[in-house]
Amino acid sequence: MNIEIGLQLYSVRNGLKSDYLGTLEKVAAVGYKNLELLTRVTEDGLVFGEKMLPVEHGRQLERLGLKAIGCHIMPTPGMNWDKVSDSCLETGANALVIPFALFNSRQDVLTLCESMNRAAEVCQKKSVQLYYHNHFQEFQKFDGQMVMDTMFENLDPDLVKFEFDSYWAVRGGQDPVAWLRKFGKRCDLLHQKDLPAGVNPVNLFDLTAQNPESGMQDMFKAIKPDQFVEIGTGVLPIAEIVSASCTYGNARYVIVEQDMTAMGEFESVELSYQNLSRLLQLD
Repeated sequence: MNIEIGLQLYSVRNGLKSDYLGTLEKVAAVGYKNLELLTRVTEDGLVFGEKMLPVEHGRQLERLGLKAIGCHIMPTPGMNWDKVSDSCLETGANALVIPFALFNSRQDVLTLCESMNRAAEVCQKKSVQLYYHNHFQEFQKFDGQMVMDTMFENLDPDLVKFEFDSYWAVRGGQDPVAWLRKFGKRCDLLHQKDLPAGVNPVNLFDLTAQNPESGMQDMFKAIKPDQFVEIGTGVLPIAEIVSASCTYGNARYVIVEQDMTAMGEFESVELSYQNLSRLLQLD
């Protein structure tokens, strides 16, 4: 498979807080070369770590033999997309990813789609690709339609792509392979972690079936660290998922993102890297 391994730095967020460059050095020592970055939005663009500016950040990545493949950002009201896109490019990346959103109505979804389409026009002029990253809440329904279907229909396919997280799709009661088939070329980034055996319920929306008074906040509260394991140690059909991402979307990267772990952060990302490398026959 012509796909490379990446790491979303959220997986080592505690290390980044205590020693940003030291953490990047440890990640490089594990074998990772492609990084999806955590960022902070300021009036002047993006900042990395406590106060590192994009150009210097790019120099540090080059020193360590690392490559930025994208930046996760949480847009702020009135955010300057020109400056944010420039910052992304200055650190060496060419993709911006909106990693999270909450919805209370179908109109919330449509409003997000409209704002992302406008932002993506700015990004495209800078040769930066805008993506949306799912969790489980995109598989709830408003007015009879699933949020992800509404996004699929209303995000401009020429401007916005999807970064698909297969674990969260499963936690939303979905078949990840079916979604990868539907996304096709609109999805070329795959996020991957693993699900341990014995999680009950797997589908977080089943909590509502068990207790009709359960709402979205109850579902978030039900998510615990023991519901996550490292790639290759759980029950997800990861080989099938990765193969589908390559077949239907020509996926460029499968990106390790360990939201929670019972292990140490570096032990966790190292184990996932080793297992994923064997699966992809890179070692």
